[in-house]
Amino acid sequence: MTTLAIIRDTFREALARKIFWGLFGLTALLILFFLFVMKIDIVEGATATISLFGKSGPQRQTDQLIRGVYGFVATFLYTWGMFLAVFASAGLIPSILEPGRIELLLSKPVSRTHILLGRFAGNVLVVSCNVILLVLGVWLIFGVKTGLWPPAFLISIPTTIFIFSVLLTVVALVGVLWESTALATMVTVALMILSPILAQEKTMMKLLSSEWSRDLWRTLYYVFPKVYDLGWMTLSAIRDRAVDSYQPVATSAVFGIVILGAAIYTFARRDF
Repeated sequence: MTTLAIIRDTFREALARKIFWGLFGLTALLILFFLFVMKIDIVEGATATISLFGKSGPQRQTDQLIRGVYGFVATFLYTWGMFLAVFASAGLIPSILEPGRIELLLSKPVSRTHILLGRFAGNVLVVSCNVILLVLGVWLIFGVKTGLWPPAFLISIPTTIFIFSVLLTVVALVGVLWESTALATMVTVALMILSPILAQEKTMMKLLSSEWSRDLWRTLYYVFPKVYDLGWMTLSAIRDRAVDSYQPVATSAVFGIVILGAAIYTFARRDF
């Protein structure tokens, strides 16, 4: 119950600081964009056609084209949505460490673990509400207009929330260590930018000349969260392509658990 109370407090703070409403406003604008700008016409029957940006084709190609559009939408939401989510919510964890506020929280009969986990879960909840609304909104728009309802598009909901949760552990750890929203944001964004670079592992194994440099590249790739790889897995699932390995999910989950554990440990031992 204590953790739930902190989650509610985090959600209320997001509302009060206009973080939730800012994300909600962007979500609504994107839904309106797909509702009014994307012009999709369906002709009923076996030879139904689709007109999208001037392209048309038979029903079988319609399904492929729609999957391609869903893939583009998912990539856009996953990439830019992640950046916006990190920027918008990065301050919700460091803010509890402000002088006066943290002393008030610690004076109450609640463990530090519950405080940090409650803030973390509340942060995830704020972003999750907007991710679910946006993905379902786009899915419903395309579904109603085309009559095609590929459920694979909905996989972008759990994958986006999952990788955001992993990145949020970095925000939590940096926030607990240095109480800086700006630094927490910069470190997290740096990991996002680094991910597609490290993902070129096979290419770099051929280009790097020394064994120690190849070992270092492999280590960095497997240690850091696989933002790029998870995005590619989501895109493959939407386009009905086979996923070669779920290693990015497992290693990213391990990274998140370790970093969150380090944040909890650091927070529990800090003097305020």
